[in-house]
Amino acid sequence: MHMSDTVGNSLLKAFPGLSCNRARDVLAVPKEAYNPARNQHNSSMILLKVSGYAVKAEADKILGVTDVDLYVPRMNFVFGEAQYLGNAALISLHRLRPEFYGKSQDRELFEERAGKEAIHEIGHTLGLGHCKNPNCVMFFSNSILDTDRKKSDFCDSCYLLVRRHVGT
Repeated sequence: MHMSDTVGNSLLKAFPGLSCNRARDVLAVPKEAYNPARNQHNSSMILLKVSGYAVKAEADKILGVTDVDLYVPRMNFVFGEAQYLGNAALISLHRLRPEFYGKSQDRELFEERAGKEAIHEIGHTLGLGHCKNPNCVMFFSNSILDTDRKKSDFCDSCYLLVRRHVGT
């Protein structure tokens, strides 16, 4: 199964009643997003391109998935970024792979992490902020340990907010 199908299935489970279509287009990462001093890409610049694609494709919400290492100013890295109450979100698979941390390849763990981050970022596009519950998928992941600890589900409070936005 392709990673985008795995992520799509995670989103459908988290947001029942929504449709999820996989775009066949591959967007090039903007060259200007690369910061050679950090050897990383500015996620906001990539997110802007993903958002523009969403407008052109007339998509209500869109999730970009990339393999490049992402950052935002004043942070060492980010797993993803989203437009709060916007149309676009972005995740990077780069730091979600166990191999990045010197561990053995583990496809199941990798897919679980990608699903959690996708749900988290799409949650932001629906107006959800970071949750204080460390088990909630909307909890801020400061490290991969946070991502691994949290569930793929919303806590009760966040789930009520999701229901309000998607009408499930």
